[in-house]
Amino acid sequence: MVRPNNNQLPENLPQLQNLIKRDPESYSDEFHIQYQHFLSLLEVFALNPSEENKSLDDIVMFVAQVAQCYPAVCEEFPKRLSDLLKNYATVLDPAMRNCFVKALILLRNKNLVPALDILELFFQLLRCPDKNLRTFLQTHIVTDIKNMNAKHKDMKLNSSLQAFMYSMLKDANPKAAKMSADIMIELYKKNIWNDPKTVNVIATVGCFSKITKVLVTSLKFFLGHDEEDEEEDTESENEIDLKGALMANRVNKKTKKRTKQLAQIKKQAVKAQKKKKNAPAFNFSGIHLVHNPQGMAEGLFKQLQATNERFEVKLMHLDVISRLIGIHELFLFGFYPYITRFLQPHQRQVTRVLQFAAQASHELVPGDIIEPILKTIANNFITERNSSDVMAIGLNATREICMRCPLAMGEDLLQDLAMYKTYKEKSVMMAARSLITLYREQLPALLHKKDRGRQTEAQAERKVRAYGEREIHDTVLGAEALLKDSKTIDIESEDDTDSNDGEWVNVAHSDGEGGGADDDDDDDEEDESEDDDDEDEPNSDGEEVEEGDNSDEGVESGEESAKVKKEKKDMKILNQKEAAQELALTRIFTDEDFKRINAANLKKTVTSARKRPLEQDRAEFVKLNSIEMIYKKRKHDKESRLETVQAGRQDRERFGWKDGRVNEHCSKTNREKRKTKNFGMLRHKARSKVKKSFKDKQQALRKHLLHQKKMK
Repeated sequence: MVRPNNNQLPENLPQLQNLIKRDPESYSDEFHIQYQHFLSLLEVFALNPSEENKSLDDIVMFVAQVAQCYPAVCEEFPKRLSDLLKNYATVLDPAMRNCFVKALILLRNKNLVPALDILELFFQLLRCPDKNLRTFLQTHIVTDIKNMNAKHKDMKLNSSLQAFMYSMLKDANPKAAKMSADIMIELYKKNIWNDPKTVNVIATVGCFSKITKVLVTSLKFFLGHDEEDEEEDTESENEIDLKGALMANRVNKKTKKRTKQLAQIKKQAVKAQKKKKNAPAFNFSGIHLVHNPQGMAEGLFKQLQATNERFEVKLMHLDVISRLIGIHELFLFGFYPYITRFLQPHQRQVTRVLQFAAQASHELVPGDIIEPILKTIANNFITERNSSDVMAIGLNATREICMRCPLAMGEDLLQDLAMYKTYKEKSVMMAARSLITLYREQLPALLHKKDRGRQTEAQAERKVRAYGEREIHDTVLGAEALLKDSKTIDIESEDDTDSNDGEWVNVAHSDGEGGGADDDDDDDEEDESEDDDDEDEPNSDGEEVEEGDNSDEGVESGEESAKVKKEKKDMKILNQKEAAQELALTRIFTDEDFKRINAANLKKTVTSARKRPLEQDRAEFVKLNSIEMIYKKRKHDKESRLETVQAGRQDRERFGWKDGRVNEHCSKTNREKRKTKNFGMLRHKARSKVKKSFKDKQQALRKHLLHQKKMK
């Protein structure tokens, strides 16, 4: 009996594909047959490209799978697919187009297609009206560029792609331009294209695009830190959900579905916890890499004045412009009058507008330019006709602006605002005191004498800078503390408690480094004597000059002694600074030295009137919470309320209904016992409490009157 021929390889492409991968040479003829079949189907398909051809789909994927086995035969295969997509991209059937794209990606993964050619083709395909295809291409482009730069960055390829992307952002097709912007931003966030060229392409093209979606995407790129805040908010919400899930699992009925959901939530919580423990990865903000920030700020401001976009887009413009001005210390004087017209309590998102005004303030802006903003805030917000919350927000915004530009505040306005330190509402009072505290450190001369407070050593050493003046240090601040260590020093600070626990520290130095411990005593004695001089100035003989004494000798001798002491102190301070400068140049400071320097600087900022030092560091961006923060008694959650209730019940008499009996152990009345009886025992009495109708009341009244008449 003759067996039938069971060779179905020409028709069974998956089986032939498997055999070719195992032994390419043995099945070379079968592959040539299939490749010729592919060429013939391709010619037929080119006559009507809008029609789907399932056979062509199958054979295209087959050739793409085994192309690495016959590179010479398949040399023209990628080019044929690329030409087909270039010529008929918008006409092709979606299924056929996806098939050709997947085949090219398969060839790219096998390094059979140059990266630049395939990526340029895919960028052009972003114009296709196929959302699924665009999303798929975006994912592949980002992944492919990431893989190419995994081991080392290919600068030539990256430069070519960035130049091509530059032209794609100008594309007339809004979908292609938007997708190109998304790809560039995603590559920047993944630290692949985090170079100035990418940032400046987005700044010069994306931020001035006529397409609103591209414009908004580019502006959001320069406001990237807001997304981090949103991630923190979502993480806190997930933590609350975890607690709720654990409580629900305790109370609700145990089912497989709920157990599975709880396990998933626990996995997410563990993952979030690990993420918190990892070292934070800081991404350099793109706004620092702009080559021409002044030109960008002026262009955005001009675009803002001429735009008719919705209010949210205008707020983005204001935010980016204010950040550019604040970070790069730019001059854009027209920005401040423009933003002043939005400073009204009823304005939508006015707290963000106040935030932008603070961000756009810096020390190089003349005070006359920012002073109208402060006056507008004072007139529109800080008035008693507004609510306490509005007044507190206005004071907070004033503080944030003056923190960055202290010279903008006038003396009369500051003293008027300082009078709110005794306001009846705590939120306004605390906001006013924070403004006073700021100017105690910056410009105490503008405050009223009673508001200046007690001067600290740090305030005495700080020099009031004029407009445009920069503070240049020729040594390490606080290095004078290292001079006071010939034998022992006692610097007590919170920073040093971990290392020496407040004990005496013996520090040895080389010859000629610093004076002795007696200098400290002399300083303390001089400080005490100067404090005494402020109250009663002694004369040269040690006798006090009375208030009504008009003798010229006492006054002159007191002035001379004070002058001599001041000259001695100034000379001593000058010598200490020179010695500290020489010490910094001739010695490498250790960690212990910097701890002592920090402790000494910390000690200078603390007096008996101020229990903690002020925060001198100014962030680049103004946090919205700094303006919206209002001092109020916060609402307690349920647990804290219960703790308060339990604490109040301790050490007091029994609460609840008080028993009126003189003797607690005597019997109770039936009325009192009725409160603890079962309802079944009182049901018959409850029936009599049913509300009677008007007729029943009449009959009862008549019966009662007849009964009284008979009794007479």
